[in-house]
Amino acid sequence: MIEPARLDGQVFLVVGAHGGLGSEAARAAAREGATVVLLGRRVPKLNQVYDQLVADGSPQPAIYPLDLEGASPADYEQLSDTLRREFGRLDGVLIAAAECKGLSSIENSDPMDLVRAVHVNLTAPMLLLQALLPLQRESPSGSRIVLVLEDDARVQHAFWGGYGVAKAGLGALLNILAEELDGGAVQLTGMRPGPMRTNLRSRVFFAEDPGQWPAPVHYAAQCVAMLSGQDATPHGQVWIAGA
Repeated sequence: MIEPARLDGQVFLVVGAHGGLGSEAARAAAREGATVVLLGRRVPKLNQVYDQLVADGSPQPAIYPLDLEGASPADYEQLSDTLRREFGRLDGVLIAAAECKGLSSIENSDPMDLVRAVHVNLTAPMLLLQALLPLQRESPSGSRIVLVLEDDARVQHAFWGGYGVAKAGLGALLNILAEELDGGAVQLTGMRPGPMRTNLRSRVFFAEDPGQWPAPVHYAAQCVAMLSGQDATPHGQVWIAGA
């Protein structure tokens, strides 16, 4: 008798699904039988990820185009309503979206670049999770949130600007929201992967050899383990690569 995939029937939302880590995490979760909702702002790239999941023979995914920069609280409420109507549940959310134009001093940065980085990397995920929590609490198997974090020792220094500020704030969001959710149906953890060959990293470290780092697929299985509750990282704690 063939055993069903361990994530059959579960629904995961991947925010930043056309990015390096988001796309690989989406494919890995779908291969285990999950229905994956691909959220991002670039529809052609979302279509590419969608086609990859279909080619893998995975359950049919869904695309939800949404630009975190311009989305309002009402847009996030509409997302939650759509997920409830179409799927009736939400078992996991991976926040893998990131925005960083490059290194620059705060003094010399375009003000709107600073605002955009803080909003996309921190404020928007917080508002999105606020809207999704009621639906996540309805999950029959319990629901999980995974935040992709940065190494504070690296980004809380000169020239990291709004991105560094936002990623530090995302760590604070993890701590605060984990306390508020403690003992409930929604589990919240963070993950801090090591350096990867991504477009974002190439914009920041354009002079380095990207071949020295693994591809994002290296961390895809860990994303799935955390989304599915198979990982042992406790609620409110952070999984750190190599630790």
